[in-house]
Amino acid sequence: MNATVRHIPHDGADQGVNALLKRLLDIAVAAVLLVLVSPLLLAAATGIRLTSPGPVFYLAMRVGRGGRPFKMFKFRTMRPDSHKGSPITAPNDDRIFPFGRFLRGTKIDELPQLVNILKGDMSLVGPRPEDPGIVEKHYDAEMMKSLAVRPGITSPGTLLYMRRFREAVRNEDVTGSYVSGILREKLQADIRYIDEQSVLRDIGLILRTVCAIAVSVVRSRGRE
Repeated sequence: MNATVRHIPHDGADQGVNALLKRLLDIAVAAVLLVLVSPLLLAAATGIRLTSPGPVFYLAMRVGRGGRPFKMFKFRTMRPDSHKGSPITAPNDDRIFPFGRFLRGTKIDELPQLVNILKGDMSLVGPRPEDPGIVEKHYDAEMMKSLAVRPGITSPGTLLYMRRFREAVRNEDVTGSYVSGILREKLQADIRYIDEQSVLRDIGLILRTVCAIAVSVVRSRGRE
């Protein structure tokens, strides 16, 4: 990937005792969760098979630590070939099939990324991995700092995005509104996290994410 040859600041944020503890926590939690949620994973895979033709999983190309590309596992939530459109999903995106919308709303579609954590591609907490095209076209030197550590399933920027998604991203210009409306602010929150990260803070962010998902599910059902 050409975007990754640009200089990526690295100040040892992913080294040392704290980084070792973080990695051990990632492996332990991901392994336990994969066992605990295996019935849910099977139910999700079955639901996709029954409601939409095509593969169960979607392999999304993303930019990881050091600017290295990797394939991020997700349950497929869009109709076949829909991923050829915008890399950003719009509010009420018509590419999503009904059961896929449920998987997205509950974040069940993200659970296969536990495998990415075990592989070392990702962490439980870290800047959300971005599409290579967006990194190539829109990241400046400051934003590249977010690539100094493993990307994560959740982060302060992810929580900000969950809160601001509907107001920041417009259906008529999905990628443009994402880049101009929230990308920099999201990455600034994640870069601050990199400077201040700790295992205890990671645990707190995981708990906050679980609460945010629960609130989002309740609100979405209230709108139905």
